Amino acid sequence: MTVGPAQIAIIILLIVLLFGAKKLPDLARSMGRSMRIFKSEVHEMGNDDQRYQDEQRQRQQQQGQISQTPASQQQSDEDFWNSPQMQPRYDQNNQQAPRPDNH
Repeated sequence: MTVGPAQIAIIILLIVLLFGAKKLPDLARSMGRSMRIFKSEVHEMGNDDQRYQDEQRQRQQQQGQISQTPASQQQSDEDFWNSPQMQPRYDQNNQQAPRPDNH
């Protein structure tokens, strides 16, 4: 079922009769404002979605950096304890490490 020109004319005539000729410009103006507000809200929702996605990417990058930090920290700890300065010193006569003094 399609709406033809005669049916559109009847609908316009009914609107004029219901609202009156004086109120039609105000009605059209308020409809235009409503459409402008609606479009701006839809645009803002799109911007909010984009901001949310950007924040999610930043959080994921930060979490990736945080999760990588302990591995590098662990590697540097292993290097520290395996360094020659941290190895026990052996007595050349007994070939044993000296016992720590308990004071």
